[in-house]
Amino acid sequence: MKPKQTIVHLPVYQPGKPIEEVKRELGLTEVIKLASNENPFGSSPKAKAAIEAEIANISLYPDGGAVQLTEAVAEYLGVATNQLIFGAGSDEVILMLARAFLVQGDETVMASHTFPQYKHNCEIEGAVSIEIPLKDGTHDLDGMLAAITERTKIVWICNPNNPTGTMNTDAEIKAFLAKVPEHVLVVLDEAYCEYNTTGEFPDSIELIGQYRNVIALRTFSKIYGLASLRIGYGIGHPDVIRSINQVREPFNTTRFAQAAALAAIKDQDFIASCREANTAGLNYLTEQFNEMGLKAFPAHGNFVMVNVGRPAAEVFNGLLRRGIIVRGGHMLGFPTSIRVTIGSREQNEKFIAALQQVLAEVAVQA
Repeated sequence: MKPKQTIVHLPVYQPGKPIEEVKRELGLTEVIKLASNENPFGSSPKAKAAIEAEIANISLYPDGGAVQLTEAVAEYLGVATNQLIFGAGSDEVILMLARAFLVQGDETVMASHTFPQYKHNCEIEGAVSIEIPLKDGTHDLDGMLAAITERTKIVWICNPNNPTGTMNTDAEIKAFLAKVPEHVLVVLDEAYCEYNTTGEFPDSIELIGQYRNVIALRTFSKIYGLASLRIGYGIGHPDVIRSINQVREPFNTTRFAQAAALAAIKDQDFIASCREANTAGLNYLTEQFNEMGLKAFPAHGNFVMVNVGRPAAEVFNGLLRRGIIVRGGHMLGFPTSIRVTIGSREQNEKFIAALQQVLAEVAVQA
């Protein structure tokens, strides 16, 4: 049995190491996972209560159209219900976008170091991925604009960018969109947008109202703390959403995910508290990195990428032995950096203490 030729070269996605595996392998009793940008404060108590209540309906299929959730999110964002589509995480919306709009030989533009699922799903469809190098860890929008041709179908902008955590501002995105041809769909992946506190983050809802060829992606996996339930969504022009819906699998989001997300979107006090704690944690880590003489990319999500000046794999393994799981830059195209999720105050302090020990043991990269 031979698979389709467009997938034979694709790598299998490698997630961060799970806590249970690290405990078992290294004989540790305490492990702190700061590798997958999860919310260390969990999810809203209201979301947990909604999940418990939904157990009574476990034998029933979910609402295929996620009608109640769609209405609630539409009201919260100030958009029409036909401007929303839900998926099993925003990952599935990325998959559906590629399936709906790309065919063999199409071109798609993205950053060289960004969320890998863009390239993965585009190449499954036989599209050609044009990767533009980051500029100081940030999307080079001028470079991406110059790469657009008549064959370009989709441009992907991860903002804040994963793995670097950097941000393109509202002014930068607006200047970019003003020059993008109408035949090109621009995807603004905003998985971490709720963490932003700068006041310069793009207003994607306004942009969607202005441009028919813009779609924004968001998720309940990050600040809402529902990662295991896999639910995210896209916001766009009704025509774009309809095209994506045509390739959506029936019942693609679960009853539990819909119920939890519905409760979570209504508990913005919890979200505000998580954002405040994240900002404090990011400030703490930034101060510690500065004191240690380490340079980090400006971070605008719930993670930070810091150059430790040493082989990333060695630092990753040194931290792992001390029960701290981070993401090694050697797996992300940054051989002397690590990406670390902002944890609770206690987790952040334990990470810094462990990092100081590891850096004292690992030689600086020549």
